This record gives sequence, C-alpha cells and structure tokens, in this order.
Amino acid sequence: MSAGLRNAFKTAKEQNRPAFVTFITAGYPSPEVTVENLLALERGGADVIELGIPFTDPIADGPTIQYASTQSLKHNTDIPMCLQMVRDARAKGLKVPIVLMGYYNPVLAYGEEKIVQDCKEAGVNGYILVDLPPEESHNFRSICYKHGLSYVPLIAPSTTEQRIELLSKLADSFIYVVSRMGVTGSRDSINAELPAIIARIKKYTSIPLAVGFGVSTREHFVEVGAHAEGVVIGSRLITVTKEALEKNQNVPEVIQQYAAEVCGRKHSIETYAASEANQADIEVNDAAGRGPFSPDDIKNFYQLATRFGNFGGAYVPEALVDCLTQFESCFVDAMNDPSFRQEFESYYDYISRPSQLQLASRLTEEVGGARIWLKREDLNHTGSHKINNAVGQILLAKRLGKTRIIAETGAGQHGVATATVCAKFGLECVVYMGEEDCRRQALNVFRMRMLGATVVPVKDGSRTLKDAINEAMRDWVANVSNTHYLVGSAIGPHPFPMVVREFQSVIGRETKRQMLEKAGKLPDAVVACVGGGSNAIGMFHPFVEDTSVRIIGVEAGGDGVHTEKHSATLSMGTPGVLHGTRTYLLQDTKGQIIETHSVSAGLDYPGVGPEHAYLKDSGRAEYRVADDAQCLIGFRKLTQSEGIIPALESSHAIYAAIELAKELPKDKDIVVCLSGRGDKDMHTVVEVLPKLGPKIGWDLRF
Repeated sequence: MSAGLRNAFKTAKEQNRPAFVTFITAGYPSPEVTVENLLALERGGADVIELGIPFTDPIADGPTIQYASTQSLKHNTDIPMCLQMVRDARAKGLKVPIVLMGYYNPVLAYGEEKIVQDCKEAGVNGYILVDLPPEESHNFRSICYKHGLSYVPLIAPSTTEQRIELLSKLADSFIYVVSRMGVTGSRDSINAELPAIIARIKKYTSIPLAVGFGVSTREHFVEVGAHAEGVVIGSRLITVTKEALEKNQNVPEVIQQYAAEVCGRKHSIETYAASEANQADIEVNDAAGRGPFSPDDIKNFYQLATRFGNFGGAYVPEALVDCLTQFESCFVDAMNDPSFRQEFESYYDYISRPSQLQLASRLTEEVGGARIWLKREDLNHTGSHKINNAVGQILLAKRLGKTRIIAETGAGQHGVATATVCAKFGLECVVYMGEEDCRRQALNVFRMRMLGATVVPVKDGSRTLKDAINEAMRDWVANVSNTHYLVGSAIGPHPFPMVVREFQSVIGRETKRQMLEKAGKLPDAVVACVGGGSNAIGMFHPFVEDTSVRIIGVEAGGDGVHTEKHSATLSMGTPGVLHGTRTYLLQDTKGQIIETHSVSAGLDYPGVGPEHAYLKDSGRAEYRVADDAQCLIGFRKLTQSEGIIPALESSHAIYAAIELAKELPKDKDIVVCLSGRGDKDMHTVVEVLPKLGPKIGWDLRF
C-alpha cells in the first residue's frame, strides 16, 4: 500500500510536475458528499488525498479545519465511517492513494493493529498522525511496516538537523514538510525561508517532500512546486467547500474545478497510483525494505525519563519537539545550578512561604475522629498554590530568553498567578480561559486584566479548561520562537508534569518538616483535590516513599458519577492521549473527549496529570470522589467551624478529609492541602445554592 504513494510521486516526477496532495475532513460537509469529493479531487488532478479523521480536541489545527471537524462530528463521524467512505470511493473507481490524517487518541481507542489491518482492507495507503512523533510511534510504525502501509513523518522549520537526519531515515514514501510555523490555514504568502528549509532536508535524503501549511492559490502551488516534489492544500479546500455550501452550489463540482485550476491540470491524468500498484524503485533510502523499526531508529531527544510507568510521554506536533527539548535542557541545568535554587527561594517572601500548617481544632472536634490539619496554600500571594509554579517557570522562561508568556486557566487562579509574575518580571502575558469559566470567575478575569494581561475567552467546545488548553497550545505552536507556555497543572507533554511537580513539591516538603515540628510525627494521611493535579502532586510527591502515609486524591463528582456530568477522570476514565500526554481521560469508546462538569472551574477537566495515573495504577495513592453537594458541605463546614472560606476546588478535599477522619481514631493525623481561598467563588456559590442548598440543608436566602 505504501507503494501506491511512492508511485504517485514517481509518476509526477516523470511528468515533470509536483505531486498534488490534497486534504479534506472526512464527514464534512457530510459522509455522502465526502465520497463524491474524493472522486472529484481525483478528477481535478490530485495525486494523493489526505482524509482527516475528526477529533474533538485538535491542538495543531487552525480555525478552518477545526470548524470542519466540529461539523463532521455532528454526523458522529468515526474511524469505521471514515473507512467506509474510502471503500465506497474505491468501489466507484477511486485510484489515487489515500492517507488518513489526524490525532492519535481515536487510533489508540480503535486499536493500532486493528486499524492498520482494516485500513489495508479498505484501501488506505498510509498515515500522518499529527501528535505521534517517532519517539512515541515505535509500535505503530512496526505494525504499519508489517502490513505494508506508510508512516509519514513531519518536519517543521524548527526541526534540528540532527533530528532531520533521523526523521529522514524513517520515511518510506514521502515526508510532510511544514512550510511555516503555526497551525493549519491558508496564507497570503508562502514562507520566504522555504528554499532554505528544503535545502536542509535534502542534505540528508532524496525522498519526496510534500510541503503544506499555507498553500492556497495557483501562484503558491507553482512557487512551492519549484522547490518540492509535492504541494499540499487543505484549509483552502475546506473554505471552498464552505463557500459552495453557502451559495447552494454543487460541492464536488466546485472542488473539482478548484483542484484543476490550482494544480494546472484541466484534465485528470492516469497516475499508476492505484492501491495495488507495483512497488516504485526505492532510490531514496532503505526504510521500506528493512525489518521492523527498533526504538534506536530515532534516538531519544530527551535527557530525563519522559514517563511515569505507562503514562506520560511527549505526544506533540513536530513543531514543538525542539522547544520541549530546549525547555527540558534549561530545567536540567537549573536544577543542577545552586544559584537557581537560591534565586527561586529568594522569592519566598514575595510568595509568602513557608505557608502555615494549622490544626483545624474546631472542625476536628466537630467531626470527632482523627485530627485534621490544614496546609494553608490559600494564604500565598494571589490566594493559591499556583504562584509556586508561576515563579519557578518564569525564571526558566527568562533563562530561555522568552519575552512572551501564555497560560491556560480554569478557575482563574493560575491565570492570576501568571499575570502577577509577568507584571513582576516585565513580560507580555496572554491568558486563555474558557468563555464559561470567564463568566463564573469574572472577578479573576478582572484581576488578570488589572495586572496587565490579555485575557482571551475561548468559545469552542465546552468553553472550559480543556478548550483553553487547546487554544493555548495552538498559540504556542504558532509563536514558539519567543513564547513560553507556562503550563499551570501537572499535565501536558514532558517535561511539564515533572517541572510543575518540582516547583509545587515545596508544599509536601514543608508539610513534612512542619508536622515533625508540631506533632512529632509524619501525618497518617495527606489529602488534596485533583483536577489536573498540581497541588496534589506537590503535596503527595515528598511522601511517596513514606509508606506509612496514605495518599488520597479527591476528584470532582459533579452531579454524580452515575451521570455524564462529572470530572472524575481517575475513578471513571480510561487511558488515552490528550494534550501531549498519555493518562486517564473521560472519553467515549471512539476516543473522542467527553465534556465534563464540576461546580469548581479548576477541576472541570477531562484528563489528569500522568503521575497521578501512575500512582493510581501502582496502588500507592487512592482516589475518591466528592460531588457538587458534598463539595458545598466541605465548603460550609470549614467556613463555619474555622472562619476560613476555602476555594470550591479545595472544598472537595475538605469533605473527603472529614469523611476519612470519621473512619480513623483520634490519635491519627490528616493533612489537607487547602489549595486556594474561596473569595473567587462567591458568585458561584450564590448561583448554585438554590439547587444544592436544599440537598444539604443550607438556606442563605434573606
């Protein structure tokens, strides 16, 4: 099947023209029209067709392809439907090779071996998986080789020469070259540096190069075709489709006309690129002729272990790999530099560290069981634990010479912390926040703007934290040269989970020391709320080797885990890949991400930090659930017994600690990470009390 791709490029070369590689989204505008569009593209002169598998959370797609994916998912488009579209098109005479293009999680959910087998049967020739770089793809590449299908690597302008040399060795049909940094989308002009990018790659391989990300006009096509063996057009085809629909035109006819005009081939030409074509000469390298790839085919570009057991990794678009390795190298150097630790700790007065460890005496007395202690991260500058990581990462960003900081935020606490340190250090700050979270955390939005940050409401998807992360990652892909993404939780690709853990572990280290000073012993249990899991991993990590200490995370149960409206990822989720990491996710059986719910914006996330996934599976930590009503019980109990108003996120942990204290004798000690203060949540509590108040016997109406 990879032979069909090689033949397509060989035929184009023999005809002294670049191969025309097209992209459309499967299921857009409908599954039926997709089949006709495939045939129309072939008639219009396409040599290869990339068929996009829609995904709920694409991190490298621009608005145009995002729109097409969203519309496609309204038809419940999934991999079996994509394969049926290919079968139907083949049955109607389609001869050109087809490459499935998309994100890894739907493929993982379908099954790697199964999808390759089914693709071969349906007439698919290969794959481009945007967030499955070679470091993470050994198993998938081996399966592709076994069944004769192609794995197409991507090379970006930021890809180093060392990496280009290794990536070139993995290609068995062609290489997809990103012509400019950024997310997908047609451009007004083509990257002026394209000839230099092509020349860098050609030093290491003579395999065909197909250049995309920005091509839309006949002029672009000719310009790119003068330098590369293939020209890719995708976003413009989606736009042409959308415009045809708006004008009630025949979409396949319009697609065919556009394709013919842009590639300059008014009549389709037989290409010998049928799925059963004889294998083209392998004059490029021996990738297609040797046995299964070994993990040594491409060296690990990271210095540190990227995984926590089976979880973690760096599932990112090629454009981010170099940036991540630079960030990791900076982090390693900083950790080995005593002056960095001194600099970080010099800001403890600014942060208000060490935070206090306080016995909640009245709450303990009321509960009647084990002693409950509070690690008062709510007393930190900006009102939560988020400032710890924000200061640490801003110092790393300055070491890297970055001048612009972006961040995602749910409850707004990380956004406020990031805006605060950007003000302190004089850096530009852009914060992405879901539109729904902007509404329920309006006070924090105002605080960020007061501090000088630009707050961008995200209107896609569920308009909550996961959508803010999607948009922040798209920004990072587009502006990686001058921008640092200050990730707020222990999520994302390596090294972010490790970096965030390092800067948040001050919570657990202080807790250890303070408990020994105040109680003469380690706690019997530490408890923290878990969304992405930064405050929790900061509390838990220093106690992992202390087996006498129980580690308990508390997830958001929303309306109840028996409903679809919750955020209990570890309790109810399954392993998958999202936002650059393999972890537990709330997803459907097809690998699409499910919308979540929690009364607390900061826990409203369908994933979780990969180290938490490891701690769960290893049995070292246990994870419980507190629903919205139980969260309000914890909120009320602490407020009225100790005069401390906790964040709704922290209130989940308070409730779980109360229940745990009832199970334990009075000589036991429980420490709760009180991760934030609750003034930000007053509006939310007022909003939900009419619904939840009667369930817990709390009526604050005048």
